Amino acid sequence: MERPRYSIVAPCYNEEGVLHELYRRISAVMDSIGEPWELVLVNDGSHDRTPEIMRELHRRDPRVKVVDFARNFGHQIAVTAGLDFAQGDAVVIIDADLQDPPQVISDMVNKWKEGYEVVYAVRTHRKGETWFKRFTASLFYRLIYRITDVKIPLDTGDFRLMDRKVVDALKQMRERHRFIRGMTSWVGFRQTGVYYVREERFAGQTHYPFRKMFKFALDAITGFSYLPLQLATYLGFAIAGLSALAAVIVIIARLFIGAAPFYGQATTLVCVLFIGGVQLITLGIIGEYLGRIYDEVKGRPLYVLREAIGFGGSEALSTRREVE
Repeated sequence: MERPRYSIVAPCYNEEGVLHELYRRISAVMDSIGEPWELVLVNDGSHDRTPEIMRELHRRDPRVKVVDFARNFGHQIAVTAGLDFAQGDAVVIIDADLQDPPQVISDMVNKWKEGYEVVYAVRTHRKGETWFKRFTASLFYRLIYRITDVKIPLDTGDFRLMDRKVVDALKQMRERHRFIRGMTSWVGFRQTGVYYVREERFAGQTHYPFRKMFKFALDAITGFSYLPLQLATYLGFAIAGLSALAAVIVIIARLFIGAAPFYGQATTLVCVLFIGGVQLITLGIIGEYLGRIYDEVKGRPLYVLREAIGFGGSEALSTRREVE
């Protein structure tokens, strides 16, 4: 089979109602470009018929390749596996739920041919999402933009095209708590954006509830910013300064006013509880970073494969050895 010029990577988790339409739309767009392509579908431990449909699509069209995880490892790890197996000169990451329209890939390809090495998609509007989801997403992007040294473009997700040089650079970064869009900004290269309207999910339900979004935000912040640790230091200095000031006020009050205003334990208890709360928060922040260090030190593989279909025996084996 001819080596693909473009690789489309789509992580999938319980997407049986979407896969046929995803393949139809992507094949229509990529066939219109007129150059060899492949679609790398990563099954992230689905419990429905997703893996069976993936194999069916591969039998119908060998350009569809399948990476099947032994269990669920999470969206960012599934994206990483797709990048590991992708063979194209340009690699596009797209979610399987069709909220990111495959038609935008044509605009990305045009920008890539102009010489840009990363082309990210910027959301101008998000259909079918609650005001809370839009508000928290907007807040997250602006927060991460301000507190990190790496300037991650606002209102962008993982939907993007990357040159082979960029993909090879990302494959060298094997941290476990991954934030792909931040890592893509960190490696540099020439980057630009294209604008689009994010559609409603084609079928099924979202796999990113608030709990997962909160963990994702923690991974982004702890992976690209030391500000939480610095805030703990600032809080310590602030409380120490307030305590010193309060001690001076108490001494003056006892000398010139008398001890009567300071009878009782309510003020003392409030101060002790406040300081204790700050200490626990600080320990929690340190624990988040320490836990991530522990995960890295264990040195486990990022993912475990059940099988990889359509890549060729020797190539799939070399990629397995690389990730393990």
